[in-house]
Amino acid sequence: MAWSPQMRADRFIALLAATLAPASALAADWQAEEVVKTYAVSGTTGIALYESIGSSGPSSGDRRVIAHTTFSLKWSRNYQPQPDGSCRLESARPFLTITYTVPDAPGTLPTELRGRWDSFAAGIRRHERVHGDIIKDMVQQIIDTTVGFTVANDRQCKKIRKAIEEPLKAASRAQQERSRAFDQEEMANGGAVHQLVLGLVNGS
Repeated sequence: MAWSPQMRADRFIALLAATLAPASALAADWQAEEVVKTYAVSGTTGIALYESIGSSGPSSGDRRVIAHTTFSLKWSRNYQPQPDGSCRLESARPFLTITYTVPDAPGTLPTELRGRWDSFAAGIRRHERVHGDIIKDMVQQIIDTTVGFTVANDRQCKKIRKAIEEPLKAASRAQQERSRAFDQEEMANGGAVHQLVLGLVNGS
């Protein structure tokens, strides 16, 4: 049996913006906003529910997936000219919103199927939360590697904005690599997501 949707690494969208912020902004004083969105699926068997996921699931590239995690990231940064003519990034406050999109089945499922669905849905949410944690780690990495960054001969604090682009890109690459590796492990034969699908479809 061919199962749909095909599962693959989630794609993430990062919106990075640097602006001046009050000097009182604390580098580590931040918390992500996490939003859970659901899409409806229907069916009276595990296979039917999974087929409904295949037709109703969120799009990732050119295919549909069971669930995905996206994020929006903006920054408020405090750049300060220094007496020696350099510019220093004194603090950076992220505004991070993580959105999890997951399936939701009707409340009228037969009792046995409801139990299987609940286990499946809880496992999928756990999986997506790990992606969220990886995103939060990326943001903290950006803070750790950019706050305190100083560029010489930059009284107008213009060069520094270009100079911190590489640490931002490095953190983004690390996040994507970790997410891909996690998906590959979870979705491989015998992996956690693979087992969740088997449990829903076959009742095992």
